[in-house]
Amino acid sequence: MSAPVRVLLVDDHELIRSGLAGMLGARDGIEVVGEAADGAAGLAEAARLAPDVVLMDVRMPVLDGIEATRRLRSAPGRAPRVLVLTTFDLDEYVYRALRAGADGFLLKDAPPDRIAEAVRTVAAGEALLAPAPTRRLIERFVARTGAVDAARERLAALTDRETDVLRLVARGRSNAEVGLALFVSEATVKTHLTRIFGKLGLRDRVQAVVFAYESGLVEPGGGGGTDG
Repeated sequence: MSAPVRVLLVDDHELIRSGLAGMLGARDGIEVVGEAADGAAGLAEAARLAPDVVLMDVRMPVLDGIEATRRLRSAPGRAPRVLVLTTFDLDEYVYRALRAGADGFLLKDAPPDRIAEAVRTVAAGEALLAPAPTRRLIERFVARTGAVDAARERLAALTDRETDVLRLVARGRSNAEVGLALFVSEATVKTHLTRIFGKLGLRDRVQAVVFAYESGLVEPGGGGGTDG
């Protein structure tokens, strides 16, 4: 039997932490190992407890969840996966947290089964990006970052096929779906993604999706070229 997924809860609302702790603690294969009421305390607890997944609120005193996420993901050694918790799915703070290295985001009023499944998904090394809300989120805020020109210059480093892969991934396609659209194997898609991450200096699929919008490869409103 595999070890349970170790979860750290970081939220300044005690009621939310208690609710999440009770709900997740009752699920098979998940263990809540600690709680923290702000980002600074969350960093300390993460260093002490070495959780697999951190459920991170964004608006907190002392240190917000964005900076806490950035520090967690840039620290040497094995970094925990980070799921951002938010009240609204159109939240600039969540967009910034995704850029900082979060593996996805969840609404605080998501059903218990959805939250538990999200924890297991990111613990397994997968990104949690629901295409529709993520696309709306990125589309709303990408124009405000002023990063489009710089991102577009970096995009030139990709081959045509790598660009096609990135475009489809940004549109929410799975590796298997990208392979079908481009008539290549899923293993080949993974190889392309590894090269894309390396060339662009990206950590994972989440950052690749954000980059695709920031570079203009995928445009707000459903544009961005052929979906295959």
